[in-house]
Amino acid sequence: MSRIKQLASDTALYGLGSIVPRALNFLLLPLHTRSVFSSEEYGVVTTLYGLVAFFNIVYLFGMETAYFRFASQPQADRDKVFRAAMTCVLLISVPLSALLLVFREPVAAYAYIAHHPEFVVWIVLTMLVDAVVAIPFAQLRQQRKPLLFASAKILNVLVQLGLNYYFLKIDYDPAIGVGYVFLANLIANSMYLLFFIPVLLRWRPVVDAALSPKMWRYAYPVMLTGLAGMINEMAPRTLMEWFLPASAGTEGVLKATGILGVAYKYGVLMSLAVQAFRFAAEPFFFSHAADKNSPELFARVNHYFVITCCFLLLVVGVNLEWLKLFTGPSFYEGLALVPWLLLAYLLLGVYYNVSVWFKITDKTHYGTWITLAGAMVTIVGNAWLVPQLGYTGSAYAAVLCYLVMLVLCYLSGQRHHPIPYRVWADSLYVIGTLAWVFVLNHWAWPSLALTTAVHGAGIVAWGAVVFWLERHELRNALASRT
Repeated sequence: MSRIKQLASDTALYGLGSIVPRALNFLLLPLHTRSVFSSEEYGVVTTLYGLVAFFNIVYLFGMETAYFRFASQPQADRDKVFRAAMTCVLLISVPLSALLLVFREPVAAYAYIAHHPEFVVWIVLTMLVDAVVAIPFAQLRQQRKPLLFASAKILNVLVQLGLNYYFLKIDYDPAIGVGYVFLANLIANSMYLLFFIPVLLRWRPVVDAALSPKMWRYAYPVMLTGLAGMINEMAPRTLMEWFLPASAGTEGVLKATGILGVAYKYGVLMSLAVQAFRFAAEPFFFSHAADKNSPELFARVNHYFVITCCFLLLVVGVNLEWLKLFTGPSFYEGLALVPWLLLAYLLLGVYYNVSVWFKITDKTHYGTWITLAGAMVTIVGNAWLVPQLGYTGSAYAAVLCYLVMLVLCYLSGQRHHPIPYRVWADSLYVIGTLAWVFVLNHWAWPSLALTTAVHGAGIVAWGAVVFWLERHELRNALASRT
Protein backbone atom coordinates (compact mmCIF):
# COMPACT_ATOMS: atom_id res chain seq x y z
CA MET A 1 0.00 0.00 0.00
CA SER A 2 2.89 2.38 0.69
CA ARG A 3 4.06 2.06 -2.93
CA ILE A 4 0.54 2.68 -4.21
CA LYS A 5 0.24 5.75 -1.98
CA GLN A 6 3.55 7.03 -3.34
CA LEU A 7 2.28 6.47 -6.88
CA ALA A 8 -0.92 8.34 -6.01
CA SER A 9 1.13 11.21 -4.59
CA ASP A 10 3.27 11.44 -7.73
CA THR A 11 0.15 11.23 -9.90
CA ALA A 12 -1.36 14.15 -8.00
CA LEU A 13 1.77 16.22 -8.55
CA TYR A 14 1.95 15.35 -12.23
CA GLY A 15 -1.74 16.17 -12.37
CA LEU A 16 -0.74 19.59 -11.14
CA GLY A 17 1.52 19.80 -14.18
CA SER A 18 -1.02 18.49 -16.69
CA ILE A 19 -4.54 18.95 -15.34
CA VAL A 20 -4.01 22.44 -13.93
CA PRO A 21 -2.45 23.77 -17.15
CA ARG A 22 -5.23 22.18 -19.22
CA ALA A 23 -7.79 23.59 -16.80
CA LEU A 24 -6.26 27.01 -17.36
CA ASN A 25 -6.14 26.29 -21.07
CA PHE A 26 -9.83 25.40 -20.83
CA LEU A 27 -10.42 29.10 -20.20
CA LEU A 28 -9.45 29.67 -23.82
CA LEU A 29 -12.50 27.71 -24.98
CA PRO A 30 -15.03 30.49 -24.24
CA LEU A 31 -12.66 33.04 -25.79
CA HIS A 32 -12.27 30.99 -28.96
CA THR A 33 -15.82 29.65 -29.37
CA ARG A 34 -18.09 32.32 -27.90
CA SER A 35 -16.62 35.57 -29.16
CA VAL A 36 -13.96 35.06 -31.85
CA PHE A 37 -14.08 31.91 -34.01
CA SER A 38 -16.97 30.22 -35.80
CA SER A 39 -17.35 26.44 -35.76
CA GLU A 40 -15.74 26.38 -39.24
CA GLU A 41 -12.74 28.42 -38.07
CA TYR A 42 -12.36 26.25 -35.00
CA GLY A 43 -12.40 23.29 -37.36
CA VAL A 44 -9.19 24.66 -38.91
CA VAL A 45 -7.56 24.79 -35.47
CA THR A 46 -8.70 21.24 -34.74
CA THR A 47 -7.41 19.95 -38.08
CA LEU A 48 -3.98 21.53 -37.71
CA TYR A 49 -3.46 20.35 -34.16
CA GLY A 50 -4.50 16.90 -35.32
CA LEU A 51 -1.62 16.96 -37.81
CA VAL A 52 0.71 18.20 -35.06
CA ALA A 53 -0.22 15.20 -32.93
CA PHE A 54 0.81 12.82 -35.73
CA PHE A 55 4.14 14.53 -36.38
CA ASN A 56 5.02 14.77 -32.68
CA ILE A 57 4.99 10.97 -32.51
CA VAL A 58 7.52 10.74 -35.35
CA TYR A 59 9.67 13.52 -33.90
CA LEU A 60 10.08 11.67 -30.58
CA PHE A 61 10.39 8.20 -32.17
CA GLY A 62 9.39 6.45 -28.93
CA MET A 63 12.53 7.68 -27.18
CA GLU A 64 10.72 8.79 -24.02
CA THR A 65 9.72 5.20 -23.26
CA ALA A 66 13.15 3.91 -24.36
CA TYR A 67 14.80 6.42 -22.02
CA PHE A 68 12.77 5.13 -19.05
CA ARG A 69 13.49 1.53 -19.95
CA PHE A 70 17.27 1.89 -20.23
CA ALA A 71 17.73 4.50 -17.49
CA SER A 72 15.93 2.25 -14.98
CA GLN A 73 18.17 -0.77 -15.59
CA PRO A 74 20.64 -1.73 -12.83
CA GLN A 75 24.00 0.06 -13.11
CA ALA A 76 22.78 2.10 -16.06
CA ASP A 77 24.84 5.13 -17.10
CA ARG A 78 21.87 7.49 -16.99
CA ASP A 79 23.78 10.44 -18.40
CA LYS A 80 24.79 8.41 -21.46
CA VAL A 81 21.21 7.13 -21.88
CA PHE A 82 19.95 10.71 -21.70
CA ARG A 83 22.44 11.98 -24.28
CA ALA A 84 21.77 9.04 -26.61
CA ALA A 85 18.01 9.61 -26.44
CA MET A 86 18.41 13.34 -27.12
CA THR A 87 20.70 12.61 -30.07
CA CYS A 88 18.16 10.27 -31.63
CA VAL A 89 15.33 12.78 -31.26
CA LEU A 90 17.35 15.58 -32.88
CA LEU A 91 18.58 13.36 -35.72
CA ILE A 92 14.95 12.84 -36.66
CA SER A 93 13.21 16.09 -35.74
CA VAL A 94 15.65 18.57 -37.33
CA PRO A 95 15.63 17.07 -40.88
CA LEU A 96 11.88 16.44 -40.69
CA SER A 97 11.28 20.06 -39.66
CA ALA A 98 13.38 21.27 -42.59
CA LEU A 99 11.37 19.07 -44.96
CA LEU A 100 8.05 20.42 -43.67
CA LEU A 101 9.27 23.99 -44.01
CA VAL A 102 10.27 23.38 -47.62
CA PHE A 103 6.80 21.94 -48.39
CA ARG A 104 4.87 24.37 -46.20
CA GLU A 105 2.59 25.52 -49.03
CA PRO A 106 1.17 22.04 -49.90
CA VAL A 107 0.73 21.36 -46.18
CA ALA A 108 -1.11 24.66 -45.79
CA ALA A 109 -3.39 23.84 -48.71
CA TYR A 110 -4.28 20.46 -47.18
CA ALA A 111 -5.18 22.13 -43.85
CA TYR A 112 -7.49 24.73 -45.46
CA ILE A 113 -5.01 27.61 -44.89
CA ALA A 114 -3.56 27.87 -48.40
CA HIS A 115 -3.18 31.65 -48.03
CA HIS A 116 -1.28 31.35 -44.75
CA PRO A 117 1.79 29.10 -45.15
CA GLU A 118 3.36 31.11 -42.31
CA PHE A 119 1.01 29.23 -39.95
CA VAL A 120 2.80 26.03 -40.95
CA VAL A 121 6.15 27.66 -40.17
CA TRP A 122 4.99 28.61 -36.67
CA ILE A 123 3.60 25.13 -36.02
CA VAL A 124 6.73 23.34 -37.28
CA LEU A 125 8.97 25.50 -35.08
CA THR A 126 6.71 24.71 -32.12
CA MET A 127 7.02 20.97 -32.78
CA LEU A 128 10.80 21.28 -33.01
CA VAL A 129 10.96 23.06 -29.66
CA ASP A 130 8.75 20.39 -28.12
CA ALA A 131 11.08 17.69 -29.45
CA VAL A 132 14.15 19.41 -28.02
CA VAL A 133 12.68 19.55 -24.51
CA ALA A 134 10.88 16.19 -24.51
CA ILE A 135 13.76 14.13 -23.11
CA PRO A 136 14.64 16.78 -20.48
CA PHE A 137 11.01 16.58 -19.32
CA ALA A 138 11.30 12.77 -19.28
CA GLN A 139 14.44 13.13 -17.16
CA LEU A 140 12.46 15.15 -14.60
CA ARG A 141 9.95 12.31 -14.42
CA GLN A 142 12.66 9.67 -14.13
CA GLN A 143 14.31 11.66 -11.32
CA ARG A 144 10.91 12.10 -9.64
CA LYS A 145 10.85 15.87 -9.75
CA PRO A 146 7.15 16.45 -10.40
CA LEU A 147 7.12 19.95 -8.88
CA LEU A 148 9.66 21.24 -11.42
CA PHE A 149 7.69 19.47 -14.14
CA ALA A 150 4.45 21.08 -12.99
CA SER A 151 6.00 24.54 -12.64
CA ALA A 152 7.20 24.57 -16.24
CA LYS A 153 3.85 23.35 -17.60
CA ILE A 154 1.79 25.84 -15.60
CA LEU A 155 4.02 28.76 -16.57
CA ASN A 156 3.67 27.75 -20.22
CA VAL A 157 -0.11 27.85 -20.10
CA LEU A 158 -0.20 31.15 -18.21
CA VAL A 159 1.86 32.69 -20.99
CA GLN A 160 -0.43 31.17 -23.62
CA LEU A 161 -3.49 32.56 -21.84
CA GLY A 162 -2.00 36.03 -21.70
CA LEU A 163 -0.90 35.98 -25.32
CA ASN A 164 -4.26 34.66 -26.57
CA TYR A 165 -6.11 37.39 -24.72
CA TYR A 166 -3.71 40.06 -25.98
CA PHE A 167 -3.79 38.92 -29.61
CA LEU A 168 -7.53 38.21 -29.81
CA LYS A 169 -8.89 41.04 -27.68
CA ILE A 170 -6.36 43.88 -27.83
CA ASP A 171 -4.23 43.57 -30.96
CA TYR A 172 -6.48 41.47 -33.20
CA ASP A 173 -5.96 41.46 -36.98
CA PRO A 174 -8.67 39.51 -38.86
CA ALA A 175 -6.13 38.78 -41.60
CA ILE A 176 -4.26 36.54 -39.14
CA GLY A 177 -7.34 35.16 -37.36
CA VAL A 178 -6.79 31.62 -36.06
CA GLY A 179 -3.06 32.05 -36.68
CA TYR A 180 -2.82 33.86 -33.35
CA VAL A 181 -3.50 30.56 -31.60
CA PHE A 182 -0.43 29.00 -33.24
CA LEU A 183 1.75 32.07 -32.71
CA ALA A 184 0.90 32.19 -29.00
CA ASN A 185 1.72 28.49 -28.72
CA LEU A 186 5.12 28.99 -30.36
CA ILE A 187 6.10 31.90 -28.10
CA ALA A 188 4.97 30.12 -24.95
CA ASN A 189 6.66 26.81 -25.79
CA SER A 190 9.90 28.58 -26.68
CA MET A 191 10.15 29.54 -23.01
CA TYR A 192 10.82 25.87 -22.26
CA LEU A 193 14.24 26.42 -23.84
CA LEU A 194 14.98 29.02 -21.17
CA PHE A 195 13.76 26.65 -18.46
CA PHE A 196 16.13 23.90 -19.61
CA ILE A 197 19.15 26.07 -20.51
CA PRO A 198 21.45 24.40 -17.92
CA VAL A 199 20.53 20.92 -19.19
CA LEU A 200 20.77 21.84 -22.88
CA LEU A 201 24.15 23.57 -22.48
CA ARG A 202 25.63 20.49 -20.79
CA TRP A 203 24.27 18.10 -23.40
CA ARG A 204 26.68 16.61 -25.93
CA PRO A 205 25.62 14.30 -28.78
CA VAL A 206 26.46 10.63 -28.42
CA VAL A 207 25.97 7.59 -30.65
CA ASP A 208 27.13 4.62 -28.60
CA ALA A 209 27.90 1.45 -30.58
CA ALA A 210 26.37 -0.77 -27.89
CA LEU A 211 23.63 1.37 -26.38
CA SER A 212 22.19 3.37 -29.29
CA PRO A 213 21.16 0.41 -31.52
CA LYS A 214 19.42 -1.21 -28.54
CA MET A 215 17.50 1.99 -27.85
CA TRP A 216 16.52 2.36 -31.52
CA ARG A 217 15.31 -1.25 -31.72
CA TYR A 218 13.28 -0.81 -28.55
CA ALA A 219 11.87 2.58 -29.56
CA TYR A 220 10.74 2.17 -33.15
CA PRO A 221 7.85 -0.23 -32.33
CA VAL A 222 6.80 2.27 -29.64
CA MET A 223 6.82 4.99 -32.30
CA LEU A 224 4.76 2.84 -34.70
CA THR A 225 2.37 2.10 -31.85
CA GLY A 226 2.10 5.81 -31.17
CA LEU A 227 1.33 6.56 -34.81
CA ALA A 228 -1.36 3.92 -34.97
CA GLY A 229 -2.72 5.17 -31.66
CA MET A 230 -2.82 8.72 -32.99
CA ILE A 231 -4.89 7.49 -35.93
CA ASN A 232 -7.37 6.27 -33.35
CA GLU A 233 -7.21 9.56 -31.49
CA MET A 234 -7.09 12.17 -34.22
CA ALA A 235 -8.33 10.64 -37.49
CA PRO A 236 -11.99 11.52 -36.87
CA ARG A 237 -10.98 15.15 -36.32
CA THR A 238 -8.54 15.47 -39.21
CA LEU A 239 -10.09 13.18 -41.83
CA MET A 240 -13.77 14.04 -41.43
CA GLU A 241 -14.01 14.86 -45.13
CA TRP A 242 -13.21 11.19 -45.86
CA PHE A 243 -16.20 9.98 -43.87
CA LEU A 244 -18.94 12.56 -44.41
CA PRO A 245 -20.99 12.46 -47.63
CA ALA A 246 -19.72 14.70 -50.43
CA SER A 247 -22.90 16.74 -50.12
CA ALA A 248 -21.65 18.12 -46.79
CA GLY A 249 -19.11 20.30 -48.63
CA THR A 250 -16.07 22.02 -47.12
CA GLU A 251 -18.19 24.16 -44.80
CA GLY A 252 -20.05 21.13 -43.48
CA VAL A 253 -16.80 19.23 -42.93
CA LEU A 254 -15.23 22.10 -40.99
CA LYS A 255 -18.39 22.62 -38.94
CA ALA A 256 -18.57 18.95 -37.99
CA THR A 257 -14.83 18.95 -37.20
CA GLY A 258 -15.21 22.04 -35.02
CA ILE A 259 -18.16 20.65 -33.04
CA LEU A 260 -16.43 17.29 -32.61
CA GLY A 261 -13.25 19.09 -31.56
CA VAL A 262 -15.08 20.94 -28.78
CA ALA A 263 -16.71 17.69 -27.59
CA TYR A 264 -13.22 16.18 -27.42
CA LYS A 265 -12.13 19.19 -25.34
CA TYR A 266 -14.51 18.00 -22.62
CA GLY A 267 -13.51 14.39 -23.12
CA VAL A 268 -9.93 15.50 -22.55
CA LEU A 269 -10.84 15.96 -18.87
CA MET A 270 -10.56 12.16 -18.65
CA SER A 271 -7.52 12.13 -20.92
CA LEU A 272 -5.75 14.52 -18.55
CA ALA A 273 -6.30 12.22 -15.60
CA VAL A 274 -4.96 9.33 -17.68
CA GLN A 275 -1.97 11.40 -18.75
CA ALA A 276 -1.16 12.48 -15.18
CA PHE A 277 -1.28 8.84 -14.11
CA ARG A 278 0.95 7.77 -17.01
CA PHE A 279 3.58 10.36 -16.12
CA ALA A 280 3.88 8.79 -12.67
CA ALA A 281 3.11 5.18 -13.58
CA GLU A 282 5.56 4.65 -16.44
CA PRO A 283 8.73 5.01 -14.32
CA PHE A 284 6.87 3.27 -11.43
CA PHE A 285 6.14 0.17 -13.52
CA PHE A 286 9.70 -0.07 -14.80
CA SER A 287 11.23 0.38 -11.35
CA HIS A 288 9.07 -2.41 -9.84
CA ALA A 289 9.16 -4.79 -12.82
CA ALA A 290 11.68 -7.13 -11.19
CA ASP A 291 9.71 -7.39 -7.93
CA LYS A 292 8.25 -10.87 -7.48
CA ASN A 293 5.01 -9.32 -6.22
CA SER A 294 4.72 -6.90 -9.14
CA PRO A 295 1.80 -8.73 -10.86
CA GLU A 296 -0.42 -8.33 -7.80
CA LEU A 297 0.79 -4.75 -7.34
CA PHE A 298 0.03 -3.82 -10.95
CA ALA A 299 -3.44 -5.40 -10.74
CA ARG A 300 -4.26 -3.44 -7.60
CA VAL A 301 -3.00 -0.20 -9.15
CA ASN A 302 -5.25 -0.75 -12.15
CA HIS A 303 -8.25 -1.45 -9.91
CA TYR A 304 -7.89 1.86 -8.08
CA PHE A 305 -7.28 3.59 -11.38
CA VAL A 306 -10.57 2.26 -12.78
CA ILE A 307 -12.51 3.42 -9.71
CA THR A 308 -11.00 6.90 -9.90
CA CYS A 309 -11.74 7.23 -13.61
CA CYS A 310 -15.31 6.00 -13.09
CA PHE A 311 -15.81 8.76 -10.55
CA LEU A 312 -14.54 11.31 -13.06
CA LEU A 313 -16.80 9.85 -15.76
CA LEU A 314 -19.78 10.27 -13.45
CA VAL A 315 -18.96 13.81 -12.28
CA VAL A 316 -18.33 15.19 -15.76
CA GLY A 317 -21.00 13.10 -17.49
CA VAL A 318 -23.87 14.37 -15.33
CA ASN A 319 -22.87 18.03 -15.47
CA LEU A 320 -23.31 18.71 -19.16
CA GLU A 321 -25.58 21.69 -18.41
CA TRP A 322 -22.71 23.38 -16.63
CA LEU A 323 -20.37 22.62 -19.50
CA LYS A 324 -22.55 24.74 -21.79
CA LEU A 325 -21.31 27.80 -19.93
CA PHE A 326 -17.86 27.32 -21.44
CA THR A 327 -18.79 27.27 -25.09
CA GLY A 328 -20.97 28.97 -27.66
CA PRO A 329 -24.54 27.84 -28.55
CA SER A 330 -23.46 26.57 -31.98
CA PHE A 331 -21.40 23.87 -30.23
CA TYR A 332 -24.12 22.63 -27.79
CA GLU A 333 -25.25 19.79 -30.01
CA GLY A 334 -21.91 18.00 -29.56
CA LEU A 335 -22.18 17.76 -25.76
CA ALA A 336 -24.24 14.55 -25.98
CA LEU A 337 -21.04 12.84 -27.13
CA VAL A 338 -19.09 13.72 -23.98
CA PRO A 339 -19.99 10.62 -21.87
CA TRP A 340 -18.96 8.36 -24.76
CA LEU A 341 -15.67 10.19 -25.22
CA LEU A 342 -15.01 10.01 -21.48
CA LEU A 343 -15.60 6.25 -21.69
CA ALA A 344 -13.26 5.98 -24.67
CA TYR A 345 -10.45 7.70 -22.78
CA LEU A 346 -11.12 5.55 -19.70
CA LEU A 347 -10.69 2.40 -21.80
CA LEU A 348 -7.53 3.87 -23.29
CA GLY A 349 -6.17 4.49 -19.80
CA VAL A 350 -6.81 0.88 -18.79
CA TYR A 351 -5.12 -0.23 -22.01
CA TYR A 352 -2.02 1.76 -21.03
CA ASN A 353 -1.95 -0.08 -17.70
CA VAL A 354 -2.46 -3.50 -19.24
CA SER A 355 0.19 -2.78 -21.90
CA VAL A 356 2.89 -2.74 -19.22
CA TRP A 357 3.54 -6.42 -19.93
CA PHE A 358 5.13 -5.89 -23.36
CA LYS A 359 7.14 -2.86 -22.20
CA ILE A 360 8.84 -4.62 -19.29
CA THR A 361 9.45 -7.78 -21.34
CA ASP A 362 10.89 -5.86 -24.32
CA LYS A 363 8.16 -7.19 -26.64
CA THR A 364 7.12 -3.73 -27.81
CA HIS A 365 6.24 -5.03 -31.28
CA TYR A 366 3.07 -6.48 -29.74
CA GLY A 367 1.97 -2.94 -29.03
CA THR A 368 2.41 -2.05 -32.68
CA TRP A 369 0.19 -4.87 -33.91
CA ILE A 370 -2.47 -4.24 -31.27
CA THR A 371 -2.61 -0.53 -32.02
CA LEU A 372 -2.71 -1.18 -35.77
CA ALA A 373 -5.74 -3.38 -35.14
CA GLY A 374 -7.26 -0.45 -33.25
CA ALA A 375 -6.50 1.87 -36.15
CA MET A 376 -8.32 -0.48 -38.51
CA VAL A 377 -11.32 -0.47 -36.18
CA THR A 378 -11.22 3.35 -36.11
CA ILE A 379 -11.14 3.71 -39.89
CA VAL A 380 -13.73 1.03 -40.60
CA GLY A 381 -15.92 2.22 -37.73
CA ASN A 382 -15.88 5.83 -38.92
CA ALA A 383 -16.43 4.81 -42.54
CA TRP A 384 -19.45 2.77 -41.48
CA LEU A 385 -20.99 4.95 -38.75
CA VAL A 386 -20.29 8.56 -39.78
CA PRO A 387 -22.30 8.44 -43.05
CA GLN A 388 -25.27 7.19 -41.02
CA LEU A 389 -24.89 9.11 -37.74
CA GLY A 390 -22.66 12.06 -38.61
CA TYR A 391 -19.88 12.97 -36.19
CA THR A 392 -21.74 11.03 -33.46
CA GLY A 393 -20.51 7.87 -35.17
CA SER A 394 -16.92 8.93 -34.45
CA ALA A 395 -17.54 8.78 -30.70
CA TYR A 396 -18.98 5.26 -30.95
CA ALA A 397 -16.05 4.20 -33.15
CA ALA A 398 -13.59 5.52 -30.54
CA VAL A 399 -15.18 3.42 -27.79
CA LEU A 400 -15.12 0.33 -30.00
CA CYS A 401 -11.50 0.91 -30.99
CA TYR A 402 -10.12 1.19 -27.45
CA LEU A 403 -12.24 -1.73 -26.26
CA VAL A 404 -10.79 -3.95 -28.99
CA MET A 405 -7.24 -2.83 -28.16
CA LEU A 406 -7.78 -3.47 -24.46
CA VAL A 407 -9.15 -6.97 -25.02
CA LEU A 408 -6.34 -7.91 -27.42
CA CYS A 409 -3.67 -6.57 -25.07
CA TYR A 410 -5.15 -8.34 -22.05
CA LEU A 411 -5.44 -11.70 -23.81
CA SER A 412 -1.91 -11.61 -25.24
CA GLY A 413 -0.50 -10.38 -21.95
CA GLN A 414 -2.05 -13.23 -19.99
CA ARG A 415 -0.17 -15.67 -22.24
CA HIS A 416 3.23 -14.03 -21.98
CA HIS A 417 3.25 -12.24 -18.61
CA PRO A 418 0.14 -13.05 -16.53
CA ILE A 419 -1.16 -10.32 -14.22
CA PRO A 420 -4.24 -11.05 -12.05
CA TYR A 421 -6.37 -8.08 -13.08
CA ARG A 422 -9.82 -7.87 -11.46
CA VAL A 423 -11.58 -8.12 -14.81
CA TRP A 424 -15.14 -8.69 -13.64
CA ALA A 425 -15.08 -6.16 -10.81
CA ASP A 426 -13.48 -3.47 -12.96
CA SER A 427 -15.86 -4.16 -15.86
CA LEU A 428 -18.90 -3.90 -13.60
CA TYR A 429 -17.66 -0.59 -12.22
CA VAL A 430 -17.33 0.85 -15.74
CA ILE A 431 -20.67 -0.51 -17.02
CA GLY A 432 -22.53 0.46 -13.85
CA THR A 433 -21.12 3.99 -13.84
CA LEU A 434 -21.95 4.59 -17.51
CA ALA A 435 -25.50 3.29 -16.95
CA TRP A 436 -25.91 5.56 -13.90
CA VAL A 437 -24.78 8.56 -15.99
CA PHE A 438 -27.49 7.92 -18.56
CA VAL A 439 -30.12 7.29 -15.85
CA LEU A 440 -29.37 10.62 -14.18
CA ASN A 441 -29.32 12.47 -17.51
CA HIS A 442 -32.57 10.89 -18.68
CA TRP A 443 -34.91 13.26 -16.83
CA ALA A 444 -35.07 16.99 -17.53
CA TRP A 445 -35.51 19.09 -14.40
CA PRO A 446 -37.10 22.55 -14.39
CA SER A 447 -34.01 24.44 -13.21
CA LEU A 448 -30.25 24.14 -13.23
CA ALA A 449 -30.21 24.31 -9.43
CA LEU A 450 -32.57 21.32 -9.09
CA THR A 451 -30.64 19.41 -11.76
CA THR A 452 -27.40 20.03 -9.86
CA ALA A 453 -28.97 18.89 -6.57
CA VAL A 454 -30.37 15.65 -8.06
CA HIS A 455 -27.12 14.85 -9.82
CA GLY A 456 -25.12 15.66 -6.70
CA ALA A 457 -27.26 13.19 -4.74
CA GLY A 458 -26.63 10.64 -7.49
CA ILE A 459 -22.87 11.12 -7.16
CA VAL A 460 -23.06 10.69 -3.37
CA ALA A 461 -25.11 7.51 -3.81
CA TRP A 462 -22.51 6.14 -6.23
CA GLY A 463 -19.74 6.94 -3.73
CA ALA A 464 -21.62 5.16 -0.95
CA VAL A 465 -22.01 2.02 -3.06
CA VAL A 466 -18.32 2.02 -3.99
CA PHE A 467 -17.30 2.53 -0.36
CA TRP A 468 -19.45 -0.42 0.67
CA LEU A 469 -18.03 -2.65 -2.08
CA GLU A 470 -14.44 -1.69 -1.24
CA ARG A 471 -14.85 -1.75 2.56
CA HIS A 472 -12.73 -4.87 3.07
CA GLU A 473 -9.87 -3.46 0.98
CA LEU A 474 -10.05 -0.17 2.88
CA ARG A 475 -10.09 -1.98 6.22
CA ASN A 476 -6.96 -3.95 5.25
CA ALA A 477 -5.25 -0.77 4.09
CA LEU A 478 -6.00 0.97 7.40
CA ALA A 479 -4.84 -2.08 9.33
CA SER A 480 -1.54 -2.12 7.46
CA ARG A 481 -0.83 1.40 8.72
CA THR A 482 -1.27 0.53 12.39
